[in-house]
Amino acid sequence: MPAVGRTYWLTEPCRIRREDNSVRIERADGNPVRIPITDIRDLVTFDHVDINTSALSLLSRNGVALHVLDHYGNHAGHFSPAESMASASVVRRQVEITADPGQRAATGRALVLATAENLRWALDTDLLDPALQSLRSALPECDDSDAIMGQEGNFRRTAWAVLDTQLPAWLRLNGRTRRPPTNAGNAFVSYLNTLVYARVLTALRTTPLHPAIGFLHADTDRRRNTLALDLSEPFKPLFAERLLKRTAAQKKLKPSDFETDVARASLSKDGRKKVAALVKEELATTVYHRTLKRKVSYEELIHLEALKVVRMCLEDRPYKPFRPWW
Repeated sequence: MPAVGRTYWLTEPCRIRREDNSVRIERADGNPVRIPITDIRDLVTFDHVDINTSALSLLSRNGVALHVLDHYGNHAGHFSPAESMASASVVRRQVEITADPGQRAATGRALVLATAENLRWALDTDLLDPALQSLRSALPECDDSDAIMGQEGNFRRTAWAVLDTQLPAWLRLNGRTRRPPTNAGNAFVSYLNTLVYARVLTALRTTPLHPAIGFLHADTDRRRNTLALDLSEPFKPLFAERLLKRTAAQKKLKPSDFETDVARASLSKDGRKKVAALVKEELATTVYHRTLKRKVSYEELIHLEALKVVRMCLEDRPYKPFRPWW
């Protein structure tokens, strides 16, 4: 992964302004923070942010992305630099592969199976083994995105029910709900899934790929960058369900970290700070990579996943989605 800056998580309302070649973050407490633009890879904003065109121009010239999350943790949008690393030859091949129903279905099946196996790994229970075996048996018969994602939905519903048995009552999902999440557990998962999507989108920006040309989600979600949605799938269990289970076991979360109303919930200001700290710590975690023969961070694993798709386009290598090996 290019060693250019790092991610800054803006968890409170603030103003973003330019000050020479630095970004000035003006907070409610009146103490501004100045960050050299060369120290920033991207910005993730969790709350109301006021930014002007001068600051946006500085971000664009230096290749810095800005991700905007709404109150309920959904990815409301992002600002991308004007210049792109997309390569015409790679994008043409990317289009050819995704236009081939057989190749697209094969990649979609691989993504769904890897995601399911990663979720089984994250929850660490044999209660999911029957559902996983059913998924393995059913996927070869699925030849389009709708059928593949239907099987994925069946497995995930079983997995979320199993996850609930590992959580205190107030954090249980009781079925997955989105836009908005209806309870604390769903709010946590939605925020974490969105952050994974933002990390993948940032990683794709450093490759010659086009983030809107995907495989699995290509026909089901035309409003977002479907390749980023695809590559997010294998990593979501590593962050969302796994961290929810861990924080519940360690009692790091409490009801006051969430704002709940009738049929809707979101992280509170303190909750967003906790989540940002959890994700930063997790992204910095390193594991030994057997092929590279060195330690890599979880953040770098996401970048390496994007490079697998580049190799598929340039070298016709089959895409093998991420699976934890540790």
